[in-house]
Amino acid sequence: MSRLGVVRRLESKYWFLQAVVFGGLGILGTYTGNVVFESYANLRGMFVITGGLFGGPFVGTGAGLIAGVHRFAIDPFGFSSVPCALATVLEGIAAGYVSTRLKGNNLNWKAALYLSLGGESLHQLMVLTMAKPFEQALDLVKVISLPMIVVNTFGAVMFVQVMHMMFQYRSRRESSRVQQILNIANKTVVHLRSGLNRQSALATAQIIWDRTPVAAVVITDTHSVLAYVGRGDDHHFPGQPLKTKATKRVISTGMPVMVTNKNGIGCESPGCPLTTAVIVPMRKADAIVGCLKLYGDAEIVLDEVHFELAKGLAELFSTQLELEDIQIKNQLLAKAEIRRLQAQINPHFLFNALNTIASFCRTKPDKARTLLDGLATYMRRNLRADAPLTPLSREIEQVRSYLEIEQARFGDRIQAHLELEPGVEECMVPPLVIQPLVENSVKHGILGMDQGGLVTLRVSRNNGSLNVEVEDNGVGMDLSRVDKLLNGDQEHDDEDHVGIRNCDRRLEQIYGPKHRLNIASKPGKGAKVSFSIPLTSLS
Repeated sequence: MSRLGVVRRLESKYWFLQAVVFGGLGILGTYTGNVVFESYANLRGMFVITGGLFGGPFVGTGAGLIAGVHRFAIDPFGFSSVPCALATVLEGIAAGYVSTRLKGNNLNWKAALYLSLGGESLHQLMVLTMAKPFEQALDLVKVISLPMIVVNTFGAVMFVQVMHMMFQYRSRRESSRVQQILNIANKTVVHLRSGLNRQSALATAQIIWDRTPVAAVVITDTHSVLAYVGRGDDHHFPGQPLKTKATKRVISTGMPVMVTNKNGIGCESPGCPLTTAVIVPMRKADAIVGCLKLYGDAEIVLDEVHFELAKGLAELFSTQLELEDIQIKNQLLAKAEIRRLQAQINPHFLFNALNTIASFCRTKPDKARTLLDGLATYMRRNLRADAPLTPLSREIEQVRSYLEIEQARFGDRIQAHLELEPGVEECMVPPLVIQPLVENSVKHGILGMDQGGLVTLRVSRNNGSLNVEVEDNGVGMDLSRVDKLLNGDQEHDDEDHVGIRNCDRRLEQIYGPKHRLNIASKPGKGAKVSFSIPLTSLS
């Protein structure tokens, strides 16, 4: 039954098979008994009771019916056939019911003890009350009652206890295998982050070989051997093309195989020590990317435990390879978001900035030169912002360059104030995440008012977090506008607010949803945009 995947009881769809098994054992118990006074002193009850405890009500009832009907069928006119058959059915029903009350500990030797004592005592009582003539029934009970009660009780207790010990051993073995898999996975995860290549395969194979009783460990891609560790490495080595039919079959079908003889391995070297093998595929998404192979020799013969171990490891490795792909895709997506923001530098801003600089060339050439340097810095920072994090000092420099150009164009309508806690310049932030917020406050906040206004940038540290606030005293906006700004349709972002939405999505992508932008605003009361990220220092 353990071959069917049982730990304590089989899945419900197997109850009929269990009933047949335990009912068959009950029939065997009848035939192993002795004929006494035209009846049978038997061991039928111990098997039916064990079946009920093991499989539950359906199994207990089914086993009792099978064994009981058989008892009646072999001697339908016997004076004790009916009570013996009924007692067997009742024992199965009672054991099945009791198993539902044991809450997971159904293979309980005490339950088997009391059920057997009670069931066999009831059996003898039913023979006395139902079998005719009474004198013959009494003589029968005097002879068989004590042996049947003792033997069936002892047998049921022993049977249940042996099964309990067997499942405990199985559970401990599976727990040990799971722990072994997790230990190997924990050691190999750092290597597989770089993908499946010769270096990562060799490190992974070595870890498996060090921690698993096998003769050799091999990792392949779909064409050649990437790593070989263990016996036979004098003629098996990395770089060899795949030769064995078993490996090629696994690559083509995606089904794991277990090779149980030397011929199945197919090594052409006459002195090759390898005799058994387990070959399982490794996948990335739906594609086969290679194989994990465990080999045994004359001393280490691979079995089902090695087969399950290899399958578990291959599944974990496949998951890690997929996660590595996802990580690469996320990195590319983050870079694409930055490139998207870079590509959306407002051409009107660039055109107006150049016009402003041109106008100063005649009247204030020194001012024009300063503005041109600022514009160059602004453009350079935008086009080079491809690192995942950048020092805050560079972001502040970007903000200053932007404000300098806008102040030259709009004059006193734009006032700016920067409040930076000492030392925050060395903190790391995502590139192009502050300047777009300042630009949003300028364009949609203070420039919406005839007299202009003030933009304040505050950066501070608190409890391991870097806090950034951009506040203005401009026109503000209502709550519906704030919600649309942050949670609107990303496929139809309007050009005016694409920068702030981009910043919000990048912060969420890098740090999680708790670190998205927070916007507080009311019409005519200005707006404050803030975010908080984990503190990361340049040092």
